[in-house]
Amino acid sequence: MPPEKESVAILLGNEAIARGAYEAGVAVATGYPGTPSTEVIEALAKMPDIWVQWSPNEKVALEVATGASFAGARALVAMKHVGLNVAADPLLTFCYMPVKGGTVIVSAGDPGMFSSQNEQDNRHYGCIARIPVLAPSDSQEAKDFTIAAFDISEHFSTPVILFTTTRLSHGRSAVSLGKRIKPSRTLEFVPRIQDFVMVPANARKRHPIVEQRLDALKEYAENCQFNKMELKDRDIGFVTGGIAYQYVKEAFPEASVLKLGLAYPLPKKLIADFASQVDRLFVVEEGDPFWEKEILAMGIDVIGQGLTGPAVFPRTGELSTDIVRRAVETHLGAKPPVEEEPRDALPLRPPTLCAGCPHRGVFYVLAKCRLNVTGDIGCYALGASPPFNSLHTCTCMGASIGEAMGLEKAMGTEFSRRTVAVIGDSTFLHSGIAPLIDVVYNRGTVTVVILDNGTTAMTGHQDNPASGRDARGKPAPRVDLEALVRACGVKDVSIADPYDLEGTEKAIREAVSREEPSVVITRRSCALTSGTAKPPVHYLSELCIECGNCFRIGCPALEKENKRPRVNETLCNGCYMCVQLCKSGALAEQEA
Repeated sequence: MPPEKESVAILLGNEAIARGAYEAGVAVATGYPGTPSTEVIEALAKMPDIWVQWSPNEKVALEVATGASFAGARALVAMKHVGLNVAADPLLTFCYMPVKGGTVIVSAGDPGMFSSQNEQDNRHYGCIARIPVLAPSDSQEAKDFTIAAFDISEHFSTPVILFTTTRLSHGRSAVSLGKRIKPSRTLEFVPRIQDFVMVPANARKRHPIVEQRLDALKEYAENCQFNKMELKDRDIGFVTGGIAYQYVKEAFPEASVLKLGLAYPLPKKLIADFASQVDRLFVVEEGDPFWEKEILAMGIDVIGQGLTGPAVFPRTGELSTDIVRRAVETHLGAKPPVEEEPRDALPLRPPTLCAGCPHRGVFYVLAKCRLNVTGDIGCYALGASPPFNSLHTCTCMGASIGEAMGLEKAMGTEFSRRTVAVIGDSTFLHSGIAPLIDVVYNRGTVTVVILDNGTTAMTGHQDNPASGRDARGKPAPRVDLEALVRACGVKDVSIADPYDLEGTEKAIREAVSREEPSVVITRRSCALTSGTAKPPVHYLSELCIECGNCFRIGCPALEKENKRPRVNETLCNGCYMCVQLCKSGALAEQEA
């Protein structure tokens, strides 16, 4: 957090959101790590006077915020776009309840899928839940919109979505800082059964109130300070918002623009007024043709992603200034410039597990055993890459165990003995417990391998309930994974060291042979956090028989020179898995 005496700071969009929440007097902040949203909670964890936590998953995080709101406290929840699917169940009922303490849900989208399994556009959730969606365009707006979102939430008694995308979340720009306000209200929980207990009889009474609230929000949108009309050259006009606004302004600085800071609901009168003042109207938006569809429904012709005509802008991936400029100029008849081949382009480098990653030993064993592997979201998704090619499904958080169960029920128990589900420690706590109970309850024989590296590694080493530390890095009660698995009803539980290839193989082979559910927990700290690096592997070239066995572990610290390995001592951290594969003794451990 910048010192209070500073008036301006250069902040990431995510840091600016955290700063806005701080200044708005947020009392509770919670979330689940997921790129590109993670830094919001990390930044809040450095600020005083706020309860900040990582929750086991996004659903729990929103429920914690809901409880805080019941007491009148301002609460913020942060998650990536797919996390809102997990939290959708409480969201779509919470939106029926009156909001006492302002509640802001940060939903960070990932156009281009830099670190995600899909490109969903979460503006749709505003429409489904009948709640407002704010879309900032830079870090200053990220802070300002966050503060405003709490005010809107309390004024209209509704949760508010703050919708961001990767370029905003991870881009930096100047932000004017303010002081933290202290809400004047007294925190208290007053039981209001008709408002807070959404049994059918109460929910039926609340639904018309939700629709009336939406009507009021539509009126608010017409004069909302975050919807701005910038009239310049009237030949072309753009309806845009979020980070796409920056691309439009850079590509066509003299064009007229209607910037929608309130992404939902739309200011229809304002849009009609703007459309009447320009000759041609473009809609520039990342993700789905969300605004384009609504404006077309108003009977206004627009040029966009092609709902009623040729597609001018792409519906997939990220936009950029260049993409917007080329798309508009091409549509207006300009000859597209000849693209030059980039010089000195970097060679392609496939994603791979880190040198010394303990998951590497697990996937080597799974590949050696030729097992079918249902996978999950996390570093271990890289087990699908060569040389392992030993992860065969990957759908969403927590799906691996249920998918293995489905395969067993469809293919039979013999197939199940050639199948394992893999899942990380954080992901198991996120959404792996219920499917494991399902396996036990419905008499499955699935083998689950929990790859416990003691952290949430892929998003940047955030702590989780099994790491023994909280969001501020302080000691916290630690979930005992073995006891938890046994409490789910699994009797066959074993622990393996993934650096011990023989021992890991023995544990997995024994587990899949069982006629009952089994869990193997492979336990080693993440190679980037363990701090227990041993000396690099010693290469004895005179003993090398060029068999290539060492390359089967796929370690980037072993570079290939013709048929021989060369140890990159900068990368090697002495896990010695390659030493176990070298039958000639050419690779050897070194004494510390």
